[in-house]
Amino acid sequence: MKTKQSILAPVIRLTATTVVLCGLVYPALVTVVAQVTMPDRADGSLIYNDQNEVIGSALIGQNFKEPRYFQGRVSSIAYKSEASGSNNYAPSNPELLTRTEESLKQWEENNPTVPVSQVPIDLVTNSGSGLDPHISPAAARAQIDRVAKYTGLTKADLQDLIQEQTEPLELGLFGTEKVNVLKLNIALQKLMK
Repeated sequence: MKTKQSILAPVIRLTATTVVLCGLVYPALVTVVAQVTMPDRADGSLIYNDQNEVIGSALIGQNFKEPRYFQGRVSSIAYKSEASGSNNYAPSNPELLTRTEESLKQWEENNPTVPVSQVPIDLVTNSGSGLDPHISPAAARAQIDRVAKYTGLTKADLQDLIQEQTEPLELGLFGTEKVNVLKLNIALQKLMK
């Protein structure tokens, strides 16, 4: 008959080995590979201003309230990255309907030249994470009248700016074209100078 000590010894060794491999070796290996192969992404895809100060991340949306800037998707978590996630409402959920109606009403107030029926869906709906930094090129173009009014830039200049900032499909095949709102607004700010 085996003793308690002889039964526990392999369990303890296996646990210690698993902790070392999964808790130390694997994370260290992944960190090294990420830092070598894609250091920018591994460090959070941070965006710096001219004074070398961090102003955001290319991976996390921000709330631009001033009408002279392009605005991103609605975020039910106020773009707080520690609270990533979204309410998983069904299309028939009354709270989703109320939030969407409020977003459309706000859109109508801020963008009177674009009818509500032509508002791109990504401007009034949440992404799955609530942190999506991208909008569709159509969503950016829908805001041109308002941005032109508040910045004094021509609509043609804003069209060109959106085109320059439009990111293509991944590997030319996957996803959709998209515009990073933070990068677009940084480029817009440079045009306004």
